[in-house]
Amino acid sequence: MPKQHVIDVTAAIERARFGRFQFMITALCALIALLDGFDTQAIAYVAPVIAEHWGMSVAGFGPIFGAGLAGLTVGAFILSPAADRFGRKSVILLSMLIFGVFSLVTAWAGSMNELLVYRFLTGVGLGGAMPNIIALTSEYAPTRLRATLVTVMFCGFPFGSTVGGVISAPLIAAYGWPSVFIVGGVAPLAVLLVLVVWLPESVRYLVASGAPAARIDGILRRLDPERAAPATAETIYALNEPKASGFTVVQLFQEGRARTTLLLWAAFFMNLLVMYFLVNWLPSLLRSSGMPIQTAILSTAVLNLGGVVGAVCLGRMIDHMNPHLVLGSAYAASALFIVGVAYGAHDLWLLMPAIFLAGFGVVGAQIGMNALAAGIYPTAIRSTGVGWALGVGRIGSIIGPVAGGALLGAGWSAQGVILAAVAPALLASVAVFTLRRRGDAGEPIRASATLAH
Repeated sequence: MPKQHVIDVTAAIERARFGRFQFMITALCALIALLDGFDTQAIAYVAPVIAEHWGMSVAGFGPIFGAGLAGLTVGAFILSPAADRFGRKSVILLSMLIFGVFSLVTAWAGSMNELLVYRFLTGVGLGGAMPNIIALTSEYAPTRLRATLVTVMFCGFPFGSTVGGVISAPLIAAYGWPSVFIVGGVAPLAVLLVLVVWLPESVRYLVASGAPAARIDGILRRLDPERAAPATAETIYALNEPKASGFTVVQLFQEGRARTTLLLWAAFFMNLLVMYFLVNWLPSLLRSSGMPIQTAILSTAVLNLGGVVGAVCLGRMIDHMNPHLVLGSAYAASALFIVGVAYGAHDLWLLMPAIFLAGFGVVGAQIGMNALAAGIYPTAIRSTGVGWALGVGRIGSIIGPVAGGALLGAGWSAQGVILAAVAPALLASVAVFTLRRRGDAGEPIRASATLAH
């Protein structure tokens, strides 16, 4: 009998130096996030032009915006558990195919009903991609760099939204509004071909699903070229995490995870409520307070810029400090800066720093929460855990803009509406401070096969 050689895959990932292979994975996932951000915001860029061409009010696009967000929610709820069953790469490719095809089809929409259906289906693909690129990036990252890599990768999303804003205007001027959706559809379909060849499956998932050891060994050698692969011994790859059995969503509430899952959902729900509330209403509220329209529109760009800077800074802090302390403090601070936004609407030198810092806390901490969620759950249910947290958060992203409109309809002042965002920001802070990581005992996962001599 040949002597067994047991290799702990988690330890192998921790030992490996960050090199070209990990950089390639992070970069490809960031590219997916960029395309996701572009397609998510595409409808906002073309809505005024479509409204003018079709002779209707922009206000009528409310259901279209809502359909896209509903699709994001459904995609996160359905496709993230599928990834824990069929693999991260398979579901990422499927998601890219869905949102690429339906973004392309949207260019030929001829009615509001068609537009609504196409945006919903595009949203399903967008919602399925996001939790899986978070999970894949996390599963190839050593603990010392996990939050940094996930947050840097996820910055592709706001960057994609920014790119969309820059190129949409000249595209529309030159080729009409359908061109935005043609670009938004052709780009992910082209990138899909690259991903088929270059994007690897998660090595942790392969071990958890019992893939052949030869396949796992090949990926580990790319991950750590200095590692000497055992060529003659029977190799067993171990993943010292609990196995999942049954419906993966149920697993989020078993083995002591129920409290953690509910608190995580609360934090995602409250923060995405605040984030989409500010993104959607801040320009209009500042305009109604007397700010010039150019300044009001600039506020959203400043908010997102603060989020990108916040994501990178908070990601590094999470890797070196208690993540609950970092993120809980960021949410609490963002509540304070939202107050500054409400009372600084007439002073540009107070307003813009307050908006930047509010974005630092609200948008930046949300990106940091993605990394936190990826680290909370074991490999067998990681995509489900991240996806359902994002899905619950998406419900908040729908409620936030609706609540803003309801408050304005009830006669609240612009200042009062902005101040209303303080409460959910504080509730997100409380939820994160209350979170505690718990080690989940379980049977180690092993995959074995005899390597060819």
